[in-house]
Amino acid sequence: MVVRDAQDIVPPGQELPPLMLPFEAGDPRGTTGGEGPHGPAGAAVDARGTTAADPSAGPPPGTRGPVPAVAAVVRLWTGGGPAGGARGSAPGSAPRAAGSGDVSGGGGARTAGRMSGSPPGPGGPGAHPYAATGGVRTGRETAPDGPSGAVRADRGGGTADPGAEGRRLGNVLARAAAVTAGLTVAGAVLGLVRDQTIAQIYGASTESDAFLVAWTVPEMAATLLIEDAMALLLVPAFSHAIAHRAAPGAADGRLPGGGGEDPVRRLVSATFPRFLAVLTVATGVLVVFAPEFVHALAPGFRDPGLAADCTRLTALTVLTYGVAGYFSAALRAHGRFLHPAAVYIASNVGIIGTTLLLHSVWGVRGAATGVAVGGLLMVLVQLPSVVRHVALPPLGRRRAARPRPAPASASTLASAPASAAGPAAAPVPGGPRPAPAAVAPAAAAPTAATPAAGGRIAGPAVGMALLAPIVFFAVSRQAQVLVERFLASSLPGGAISHLNYAQKIAQMPMVLSLMFCTVTFPVVAQAMAGGDHERARRRVEHDLALAGLVVLLGTALILGCAPQIVDVLFERGAFDARDTATTASVMRVYALGLIGHTLVGALGRPFFSSGRPTWFPAAAMAVGLAVTVLAGSLAVGPLGVHGIAAANAAGICVTALLLLRGLGPRVVAIEVRAVSRAIGRLAVATAAAALAGRLACPLLDAALPGPAALLGGALVVSAVFAATGYAVRAPEVVHLLALVRRRVRHVR
Repeated sequence: MVVRDAQDIVPPGQELPPLMLPFEAGDPRGTTGGEGPHGPAGAAVDARGTTAADPSAGPPPGTRGPVPAVAAVVRLWTGGGPAGGARGSAPGSAPRAAGSGDVSGGGGARTAGRMSGSPPGPGGPGAHPYAATGGVRTGRETAPDGPSGAVRADRGGGTADPGAEGRRLGNVLARAAAVTAGLTVAGAVLGLVRDQTIAQIYGASTESDAFLVAWTVPEMAATLLIEDAMALLLVPAFSHAIAHRAAPGAADGRLPGGGGEDPVRRLVSATFPRFLAVLTVATGVLVVFAPEFVHALAPGFRDPGLAADCTRLTALTVLTYGVAGYFSAALRAHGRFLHPAAVYIASNVGIIGTTLLLHSVWGVRGAATGVAVGGLLMVLVQLPSVVRHVALPPLGRRRAARPRPAPASASTLASAPASAAGPAAAPVPGGPRPAPAAVAPAAAAPTAATPAAGGRIAGPAVGMALLAPIVFFAVSRQAQVLVERFLASSLPGGAISHLNYAQKIAQMPMVLSLMFCTVTFPVVAQAMAGGDHERARRRVEHDLALAGLVVLLGTALILGCAPQIVDVLFERGAFDARDTATTASVMRVYALGLIGHTLVGALGRPFFSSGRPTWFPAAAMAVGLAVTVLAGSLAVGPLGVHGIAAANAAGICVTALLLLRGLGPRVVAIEVRAVSRAIGRLAVATAAAALAGRLACPLLDAALPGPAALLGGALVVSAVFAATGYAVRAPEVVHLLALVRRRVRHVR
């Protein structure tokens, strides 16, 4: 089957589980049928590594902490099924309906509510696999044997096997993460090609510095409008709106009781025109006041006129990135990850192509024009999916929502025999759960996931109280770059370029580590909206463990092989050996703060997932920014660009520590000590691997050509990281190696 998106592999009536849930206590998906990593055949392994068959047994030595979420991705990419199970349907699982790549209720096209971030009611429109209260979807997709979990006559009247369904579901988030990972890597590679193109044409010169001053605009716009603020604000809002659409009694896609507009359309109508107007005004202001912006950002710059011209062109990205970010947030809340993950591919293609076409005519202004073209492509690449899945209102007047065919009655669920529920008597963590009892909307207290009496939405309002702390957090985070360029503007020409190239390479591990958090953010928002704080805690701990593994392995590679990386990527044309040496040394300093950047990105999402205003992340970010400003001001004189990079690392690590300590009392009670121990053990492996790389890479560089030497150094670093992580019993490394060994034995 061709998987276009995560929904294409989700059976009816099932929950889209976190990556880790196949290993949780009592989960049939943990039944391996063979010797598992921590238990005998048939023993379900819980999130602490203890087999459910023997509650008294403790975890294996050194394996306390979250079971690694990377297991699901390895199972996906190595061709295996979920933990201990074969890929595809197992006996007793519900077969997919014929032609069910796209499924819907009544019309054949997917409805917008397929992947909301909050629990749906049974069988309502928009019921989808992120639901915390499983139930079966009625009137949407029915397998030949009846709804998932119903009695199947052709199987001897037996019930659906929840373990088989769980095995089919175990890789759903992994598939979404794999799609995101593949497109993220492709976008990062094209980003390197973009930087290589600019470095080869302009080198590290005043011209390239002018472009990088102007590049601050799309850089900030991407952080505010695509990656952080817009996503943190709108993903929970859309998730709540989709949940209202799926609430009991909302049979026609509107609010219970038949009154009111479709919640998703209502949200879009209330927010999109206003966002568009604000973005248009902001773009115009920046175009007009570009010289003042350049003077404020880089007061000592040698050619402010050139920088202002480039800034006027890149200022157009405020509008295009804002629209692209709105589209991305809406699509992710609906479980659509393909097109949002492709936006940076489109942007980089536009920048590279336009730069190559115009650099001989317009100089560095051609590259700035490419940035504007790339922003437009970001919008266009998402537009077809948005038109299909998200209800965009006309800009002139609001349009009433068209009624949709009512799905089959939820009485299908109520009339099902008790035996059909399978695990209803003993709910399986992360698996199918019993449908909630019908509750009159007026009788239920209005929450983020339930409508208030009278059909009014009681979800989070997208207002200034919620927006202000998110924007302040995102701006403070991006202000680290502004501080760097402000301090570097007084240094010799090329300093800003060295900082930029070093930061671009050093942050690649961070970007890859956070892709899982991007995919699972709607899961956390849904769990918080439904009051399932335990599920949210598990998800956050799993994300932190996986992100820490990825970013610290990348940190070891950068610390060990920095000169070889810069040589292979950039040393050509006007970018000479001296630029390589300076960029590599700065990159190593930046790498010391990568774990801080990753933790800030991963920890910020839970704070804003509840839909309630909170200023703690913004305050923590402000403290970290103050550390960066103070340390950078003191260090730039004696240490130059290296002092600026060190200040960045110090400031972001302070913020990460504050967020880690503050998450438990305020949002989700994660086990801070367990997470800290796991990261500490990974840090030991990072230090050993980095040292091995520093010793091996010069020897390999002398004997092999550049790319081969880099590949050899990467293999040395990875091997030492894995060996040291296993020796110190880092949980993620131990479980990953156990999984790989089991897969190798299975292939043999």
